[in-house]
Amino acid sequence: MQLDKMVAFHKAAGDPTRIRIIALLRKGPLHGQALAGKLGLRPPTITHHIKKLKDSGMVYSRRDKNTIYFYLDEKKLEFMTTAILRIGDDETVKAQELQVTEQEQRKVINSFITKDGALKQLPSQLKKKLVILSYFVQSFEQGHVYDEKEVNEYIKTFFHDFATIRREWIMHQFMYRENNQYELNPQEMWPVVVKR
Repeated sequence: MQLDKMVAFHKAAGDPTRIRIIALLRKGPLHGQALAGKLGLRPPTITHHIKKLKDSGMVYSRRDKNTIYFYLDEKKLEFMTTAILRIGDDETVKAQELQVTEQEQRKVINSFITKDGALKQLPSQLKKKLVILSYFVQSFEQGHVYDEKEVNEYIKTFFHDFATIRREWIMHQFMYRENNQYELNPQEMWPVVVKR
């Protein structure tokens, strides 16, 4: 599971009103007016909180004639709340599958990076792609927050498709993104760390 999905889930759940909505929906489906009445809130406030819960996948809706009922997806809720405990297990399996020797790393780097430091193409094989992503992401400073323009400008120095590289860094947990701000994740979260 991607780290940013976990973070979004916990942000959505980390609100007292949303926790109260979850508690009410555990007892069964309710419509917006009923939730507003039980919580002493206005319907627009309920709509706002329900949208956050729906976006995270905790809540889904069904229409019955002219009324929309909200349901708690308990399986999804349970899976997401315990996901943080499975991070180490997932990462251990992934790391074993993606182990790359230093010799293999050098071979990949020599095959895909020109002498002047440009990336010829992004490898399609996952192991090789991760070596390349690790190699280039290490130019960023740990603890420094970069805006998207800075990240794009750096990528353009070695590859034309900056959007793909940026997306791959996020998908494979090399970097974390929030509100177009980018920051390196600790190397312990990276699937591969290449020695430069």
